[in-house]
Amino acid sequence: MSGNINHQILLVEKPSGKLGPEHFKMVESTVPEPKDGEVLLRVRYISLDAANRAWMHGATYRSAVEANSVMAGGAIAEVVSSKADGLAAGDIVFGDTGWQEFAAVPARHLTKMPKLEPMTHLLSVFGIAGLTAYFGLLEIGKPKEGETVVVSAAAGSVGSIVGQIAKIKGCRVIGIAGGADKCSWLTSELGFDAAVDYKDGAVFKALRAAAPKGIDVYFDNVGGDILEACLPQMNNYGRIACCGAISQYDGAPSAHGPRGVPGLIVVKRLVMQGFIVMDYMKESQRALAELQGWVKSGKLKVQEDIIDGLKNTPKALIGLLAGENRGKRMVRL
Repeated sequence: MSGNINHQILLVEKPSGKLGPEHFKMVESTVPEPKDGEVLLRVRYISLDAANRAWMHGATYRSAVEANSVMAGGAIAEVVSSKADGLAAGDIVFGDTGWQEFAAVPARHLTKMPKLEPMTHLLSVFGIAGLTAYFGLLEIGKPKEGETVVVSAAAGSVGSIVGQIAKIKGCRVIGIAGGADKCSWLTSELGFDAAVDYKDGAVFKALRAAAPKGIDVYFDNVGGDILEACLPQMNNYGRIACCGAISQYDGAPSAHGPRGVPGLIVVKRLVMQGFIVMDYMKESQRALAELQGWVKSGKLKVQEDIIDGLKNTPKALIGLLAGENRGKRMVRL
């Protein structure tokens, strides 16, 4: 610890429109002392997720982030000192540390992680992103060999893994992403069968061409107009896994939202289910065993987007919301 100083990034104002650097500031505080049942953590890698923006709107599956507080966020961290059973100095954990260098956190809110290299995989393929992709696709989407699977935000941390798992399961996979470069990357590097560039503005037509036999499983990360484009093309008894709604988080949402709800859901007898990955954590060891096997065999490629420096965390989140990243974005401290 350098002079017992802890650098933190505060959310100083909740944005009414698009998120900008003016909504954050870096401050200095004293490194906290852990209380009984707590551990002092040194943050190593901060996870950046579209959900960070959603937390600014209000309570979701967690409490809202309030103005003039440390910006919330999950991280991989190392235990510096412990006043809790089961954790000791040097242990690696995952928890909601917030955007800061050091945090004192109750041990009951932390998950002890294995020591593996690269450590970054604990935030990407073996972390929340990989588990979200695994359970959302396999437990809700229930893809069968030969079916057509579509995933939005397909070049992101979750979507890029969803598409690859669907390919492993023998499905035809179509990714929806922003920009020709990302679409090319999905097909040439990750093995997607086709990719649709939503920035072209003709998503419905491009999807129909890429999936002439319709869509059996749609993994939805964005909601809004793209969900609307997918609904009419779902096959009877199709499944939609609702993971996120990125299009609704930052700036003005679609004026009308997805039309065809509930009409198309009824007529096509669709299953449309939201989920939170924490619901499946009791089964995480089974998922991790499969994910690790796929990575080791080369069937599942890991893409990580690592930004250096706590001070760059706001800019990195703003860029993620604008679709700058490929794969899992995180900040290294």
